[in-house]
Amino acid sequence: MLKLVVANKLYSSWSLRPWAVLKAFDIPFEEIVIPLRQPDSRERLLEYSPSGKVPVLVDGDVVVWESMAIVEYLAESFPDRAIWPRDVRARAHARAIANEMHGGFQPLRQACPMHLGARFATPPLTDSLQANIDRIEDIWSGARNRFGGGGPYLFGTFTGADAMYLPIVTRFETYGVPVREATRAYMDTMLAHPVFTEWRTSAFNESWRIPDYSVGHTLIESYV
Repeated sequence: MLKLVVANKLYSSWSLRPWAVLKAFDIPFEEIVIPLRQPDSRERLLEYSPSGKVPVLVDGDVVVWESMAIVEYLAESFPDRAIWPRDVRARAHARAIANEMHGGFQPLRQACPMHLGARFATPPLTDSLQANIDRIEDIWSGARNRFGGGGPYLFGTFTGADAMYLPIVTRFETYGVPVREATRAYMDTMLAHPVFTEWRTSAFNESWRIPDYSVGHTLIESYV
C-alpha cells in the first residue's frame, strides 16, 4: 500500500495537497503523521524523505517528494482516476496553473501562513500581497469560465488543480481576505468538500501546536 508522510494538519499546506488527491480519488494509502518542531522530527523525516521535508510518498521502492511531483506520480499510476482533466486543453491549463501555485505567491504565503485552528484579522494588503490575491482570483475565474461548466470546481469536477489551490482557499478564509463574489462561491464549495472537512476534523484533534504560526497576527477567534 502507498504511504504518505505528512506533518501537522493545522499548518502543513504542502501535506494537504497530495493527501486531498489520494482521498478525493479513493486511492488507498497509509497515512504517517510526523509533527514538526519536535526533538526527533528531523530524524524521523529522514527515514522517509531524502529532503527531510514533507510530504513524501512511498510506493514500494519508489520515493517521491514535493507535492506537485506526487500529484503527477499519482496521475500516472492511476490513469483511470482523471486526476487531471481528460480534455487535452483543459489538462494543459490545469497543469500550468498548478505549477504556478507550486512555484509562486511568496508574499501571500509569508503574510498568511496556513492555520486552520484560528481566524485572524486581515493583514495589511501591500501591493505585492494584493497582486497575489488578484492573480489567484483571475486564475480561478479563468479556469471556471473556460472549463468549469460541468460542475462547481475549476474544471467542473475536482482535479489536482483544485487540490493544489485548496490551502489558498483556507488562507483566504483564515485571514478574511476580501474577494469577489465568484471567488467566495468557489471557496464555499471547497471548504464544504468532504475531503477538506475530514482533514480539518483530524487537524482539530491534534495535540501538537506551533505558536510561531500565530506570531504577528491579530487573533479574532480560536477553534482549538
